[in-house]
This record gives sequence, structure tokens and C-alpha cells, in this order.
Amino acid sequence: MHFSIPETESRSGDSGGSAYVAYNIHVNGVLHCRLRKEYGANVLPAFPPKKLFSLTPAEVEQRREQLEKYMQAVRQDPLLGSSETFNSFLRRAQQETQQVPTEEVSLEVLLSNGQKVLVNVLTSDQTEDVLEAVAAKLDLPDDLIGYFSLFLVREKEDGAFSFVRKLQEFELPYVSVTSLRSQEYKIVLRKSYWDSAYDDDVMENRVGLNLLYAQTVSDIERGWILVTKEQHRQLKSLQEKVSKKEFLRLAQTLRHYGYLRFDACVADFPEKDCPVVVSAGNSELSLQLRLPGQQLREGSFRVTRMRCWRVTSSVPLPSGSTSSPGRGRGEVRLELAFEYLMSKDRLQWVTITSPQAIMMSICLQSMVDELMVKKSGGSIRKVGSKCGLSSEQMLRRRVGGTLRRSDSQQAVKSPPLLESPDATRESMVKLSSKLSAVSLRGIGSPSTDASASDVHGNFAFEGIGDEDL
Repeated sequence: MHFSIPETESRSGDSGGSAYVAYNIHVNGVLHCRLRKEYGANVLPAFPPKKLFSLTPAEVEQRREQLEKYMQAVRQDPLLGSSETFNSFLRRAQQETQQVPTEEVSLEVLLSNGQKVLVNVLTSDQTEDVLEAVAAKLDLPDDLIGYFSLFLVREKEDGAFSFVRKLQEFELPYVSVTSLRSQEYKIVLRKSYWDSAYDDDVMENRVGLNLLYAQTVSDIERGWILVTKEQHRQLKSLQEKVSKKEFLRLAQTLRHYGYLRFDACVADFPEKDCPVVVSAGNSELSLQLRLPGQQLREGSFRVTRMRCWRVTSSVPLPSGSTSSPGRGRGEVRLELAFEYLMSKDRLQWVTITSPQAIMMSICLQSMVDELMVKKSGGSIRKVGSKCGLSSEQMLRRRVGGTLRRSDSQQAVKSPPLLESPDATRESMVKLSSKLSAVSLRGIGSPSTDASASDVHGNFAFEGIGDEDL
């Protein structure tokens, strides 16, 4: 997870009268010591050294970057990242920073088809609390809660959603969405797994089936799932018959089913500053690019062939400089770079420049986590009582949040019929035979251009032989 730690101009003096620049994580010393006490001195990465004298603007920016990397390293550690001590510190800091008192409020959560679910929560409720409240309102069983997540999105002028991030356990959803002070930002409920085999578990339940159905219809209508005219005719026929399971079975066979699509951005594949559309799903990142003549091509990068990846940020471009698509002036430039096994014994870096680079990284990590869970024979089922809620909170959710059955059915009712497909929809041309032949712009190797704290190692990485090329 990427953390931004802006500096402040407040100054604090030590016993000798020296002053130094402080940061918004003004309790960093306390947190550092508490984590050491709980987990031991060898767990934490080295804390960036402090300077007691006045810092130049360049040194202030360097210090900010060091602290940002420190927080990222702490959050990425499996032990520390799941620590309630660490997560509760971030939640308290978020609430205190935004100066939001603890009180009961109504929070609007959208389903994938745009329908609204209104739940009563506390401003201090964490992500799992809110997810539990939504599940209770919809009558979604506790053992299916782990199949869904809450996402922060920005609603664009055409009504489409641009995904900002998956809400994490160290944040408070009400504070996260209201602190942005814009009606464009919403919270959306969406399935959080990538393997369509898990659909069988969800479709056993009426509410789960309706949620999957609504999401799939919405993804098809917005063009995320690729459908031919004949497939569209079959899907529409199944909708008219209200054959939801059969509809989903057919949809599962379609390209990009269950994928998350990102906004248009740029990549250095297959050439520098190439406009692409990135989608994540089915244990891969898909890059679609439009060629002369309006033909679309697609390159797929399997997660199991990514040795590692990293997210980097850079300062805004100087005023008056020329920017490429996805590199607007006045904004922090984010890049997702992954080292990919293009062919046997040949690793190359691929770089995607996008404001959604952090979200892409989160998707990669969740796909890797899912692969590892499946490989170990584990399950993604999560009972509500294990989601961080006390029995009192669970009781409050059930009493204050559950709808009558007829209302619950209405909350996840069937979406309208699909519109007719675009007659000019282009066919997709795979690049599988050309991936290894494309020359990519290298950005250095981990040994020279990235430290261990800069990259996410991929435990699902698998080497390949000549027969796999």
C-alpha cells in the first residue's frame, strides 16, 4: 500500500534549542517504539535518520520520501501490515486529522448497477464494520462476506466508475469518502475475488446470485466484458427468461469476465508512451491498445510470470513543461513497473504510468494472495464474527440494519435488459505470438535500480521452460 506523508511547517525544539521540520505523522517516535516493543527490534525496517538543523526544501522533500518509503515497508510486511496496533494507529490518525467526531451517521453504498444501499454506521467504523452493515442490510450470509469488498470510486460525467482504491482495514470508509468533499466520490460493493470457480459458492445464495448477476450485466453494458453479437443475443434471451445462473455460466466463458478495468493511460509496451487500457483479472494484467485503422490488440501479462513489481511516484512536472497522456501537470506521477519473464532466461521491466497505479498494485497483490490460498488448499470464506466485530456490534447491525425480506429483494433486484451491442465493435487480435519479440524500454534491474524495500516480491512467480513459450 502506498502512503503519502506530506510535511508540515511546524517546528519543535530539543533541549539544546535546535529546530527541525515535523511531519503529519507527528507521533512517529511513539509508534516506532510501540511496534518495537510488541514485535522486536529485528522486525521493523531502519527508521530514517533525523537532522536537527534547518532543512533546505530539497532536504525536506528527501525526508518526506524516506518516511513515505518507511511507512510503505511497514505496511507491506505481512506481520506488521496485519497488526491491529498499526492499523488502529492509522485509523485514529485519519479520524483526528479530519477532525471527525464519533457519532452515528447514514452512509450510502452503491451496488454495481448503481442502486443505493443506505446503512447506519459510526464515523469511527472500520471497513469490515461497514461491510458487515451492508451485508446485513442485504441479507447476505456471514460466510459470503469475504467474497465481497468495498471500493472507493469516482463517478465520471457519463456515469461510469473510475476505481480509486479498495478500502483497507486501516481506514474509516465514512471519513475516507466525506473528506474528499466531492459528490463524485462514492463507495461501491463489488466481488473481491478473481477466480470464477468461487462463483459457485456465491450463486448458492439468492442474494449472492443477484449481486453477481447485477455486476455482470453492468460490466457488459459498460464494455468491460467483450461480447460478440451472437453471444449478446444469447445473453439477452437468458435475461428475458430470468435465467440468472445460465446467464452467469455463459458470461463466465467471455473474455474479461470478472475483470476490473482502469482508465486509459500510457505504457512502454509495445513502445514508449503507448496509449493503453489496462484490465485486471483471471491472474493477469491485460493491456489493450488501438492500432491505426481502429483495430484493437491485446497483450496479456500473467501474474505467475511477474517476478516482482513496484509503485513509484515523482514530483509534479515544472510549470510550462510538455506532458504526455496520463502525465498531467500539477499532479503526482505514479508508475507501476513489473519485471516480467518474457521468455526463458529473459526478464524485462514493463512500466505503466497511471494515476491508478496503486490500485493496480493492490489487484496484483490480491491475485497473488488468492493463488497462494488456493495452492495451500485454503478458503476465502470469512464468517462475520471473525471480521473484527464484537457481539454487541453484530447485534446492533442485525437489529438496526436488516431490511424486511421483500425490501431486501428489492435492494438487489434484477437490472434492466442489455442494450443492443455496438455494430462497429472491433474484433480483438491477440499478441501472444509477439510478446517475446517486442523490444521494451528497460528501467534498470532490482540490483541496481531498486532496493528490497522498493519492490513487492511475488511468491506465486513460476519459472517456465521452452515448452511454455
